Amino acid sequence: MTFRSLLLACALAALPQIALAQDADKKAEKSVAAEEIAPPQVTVTKHEGRFNGQSIRYKAIAGETYLKDKDGKPLAAIFSTAYIKDGAVDPKRPVTFLFNGGPGSGSLWLHMGAFGPKRVVIPSDARDDGAPPYPIVDNPESLLDVTDIVFIDPVGTGWSRALGKTDPKDYWGVTKDAKSIAQFIRIWLNEHGRWNAPKYLGGESYGTTRSAAVANELEGSYNDVSLNGILLISTILDFGVQAEVPGNEMVFVTNLPTMAATAWYHNKVADKPTTVDAFVEEARQFAAGPYLTALMKGGKLAGEERADIRRRLSRFTGLSEGFLENADLRVYPGRFYKELLRDRGLTVGRLDTRYTGVDYDKAGEEPDNDPSFYAIDGAYTAAMNAYARNDLGVKIDRDYVTIGGVGDWDWDLGRGDLTYYKNVAPYIGRALRENSGLKLFVAQGYYDFATPFFGAEYSLSRTGMPTDRIHFEYYGAGHMMYVRDADLKKLSGDIRRFITAR
Repeated sequence: MTFRSLLLACALAALPQIALAQDADKKAEKSVAAEEIAPPQVTVTKHEGRFNGQSIRYKAIAGETYLKDKDGKPLAAIFSTAYIKDGAVDPKRPVTFLFNGGPGSGSLWLHMGAFGPKRVVIPSDARDDGAPPYPIVDNPESLLDVTDIVFIDPVGTGWSRALGKTDPKDYWGVTKDAKSIAQFIRIWLNEHGRWNAPKYLGGESYGTTRSAAVANELEGSYNDVSLNGILLISTILDFGVQAEVPGNEMVFVTNLPTMAATAWYHNKVADKPTTVDAFVEEARQFAAGPYLTALMKGGKLAGEERADIRRRLSRFTGLSEGFLENADLRVYPGRFYKELLRDRGLTVGRLDTRYTGVDYDKAGEEPDNDPSFYAIDGAYTAAMNAYARNDLGVKIDRDYVTIGGVGDWDWDLGRGDLTYYKNVAPYIGRALRENSGLKLFVAQGYYDFATPFFGAEYSLSRTGMPTDRIHFEYYGAGHMMYVRDADLKKLSGDIRRFITAR
C-alpha cells in the first residue's frame, strides 16, 4: 500500500467518528440553548375576599406564559396575574383581560388601583402620596363577584420580557404588541378551558389603543375569539386628531372642554356654573360650533368676530384675552398647565389637572414635570412589588418595570389608508358592525389632559360606528379616575352593571 493510499484509508476510517462527534456537538449546542431558557415561573395561591358584598374564594395564578414560534421555541414571556373563582367552572362566568398603556406601562395601575382584590390607598383629594409605608388594603370594589380577571403585562413591561436571542423590538409596535397579547389570550383560554365563556377586554390610556388593535387580531379573521365587551378607560384612539402639530386645528377643539373643566375646578371662571357637567356642556357646544368655525377661518378671522371668540375663549379657559391673542387663540396643553395658575405660583397636572405643582421658577413656558404623576408613582410601585412578592409568592429577582420599559414604538398599522393618519377607532367600528353581541364601555375623567374626553367622543362618533352600543360614563377626576375614592366606587359599579347587563 502506498503512503497516499494509507492516508486515504485512515481518513475514510475516521469519517464515522467525525460524524458522531459533530452530531454530539449539535446535540450539546441544542441542550445548552434549551438550558438558557428556564421553564416559566408560576405561583398559585388561595385567597378569600368580600367584593360588592359577596364573599368569594379564589385562586391567584401569578407567572409567566411563554409565546413560542411554530417549532415550539420560546420567544417571549408574558407575565400575568389571574384571579379565578374557586369551585366548579361556571360556563357562564365571564373572564376579563386587562392591561394598562404607555406604551411601556405595566398593569399595576388597574391592578393595584382599581380592580385587583387588594389596592393601595393614596390621598383622594389630589395630594402627593408622600413616603412609605403605603396602606395596602382589601378592595371591595374589585369585580371578582361578577368576573374572573387576568391582568396582563406586555413584553417590556412588568416582569414580561423577550427570551434568549429574541429581539424585544419584535413586540414593540401597535400591531406587533396586539398580536402578542392576542396570542397570550388564546393560550390562556386553551389552558383554562374558557373558550365559550363571556369575554371582556379592557385597557387604560394606550391600553385603549391596544384594546382596539387586540380586538382586531381576535375578531378580524375566521379563527375568531368573539368578545362580549370592550372597556375603554381614558381613551386615545385617533392620534391624528390629538397631534400637536402646526396646521391641526382639531387638537384645540378637542382639548377645550378639558380646559373648561380645569378652569371650573380651580375657580378661574368668573360666572361659574353650579356643576362642572353644565360648564363642560357649554364648552362642547362652543368648541364644536363657533370656535371650530373661527379656527377654520385662520388668518381671515378679524374684527368683532375675532374679539367675540377671544372673549368667550377666555371665559372657558380661564386665561387672559391678552395671552390668548398672543397665542393666536390656539393654546397647546403645556402652555395651559403653566399659565392657568401662574398668578398663584402653581402649575396643573397633565394626567389629572386637579393636582398642582411648584416649579423651579414661574417664568417658564411649560411645567418642569407632571405633578399628577409624581404624586402617585411611588405608592403604586411599592405596592405592586410588596403585594406580588409577599402575598402572591412571586420570586422573580428582576425589577418590575412600571413604565418606560420599551424602546422606539412601531406605529405602522399595516394599512395604506392608515399609514400616516394613526387611528385605530375603525377597528372598533368594524368589530361592532360584525359582532352584534359586542358592546363598548367608555370611562372618561373630566380632568384628564392626557386623553381628553371630547377627543374620545369625537373618535367614537365617526361614520361606521354603531353608537347605540357605546356607553359613556364621566368622573370627577383625571386619567386614573380611581385615585379618587368616589370615582373608584362609581367606576366599579358602572362596569359591574355593564358586564351583568348582557
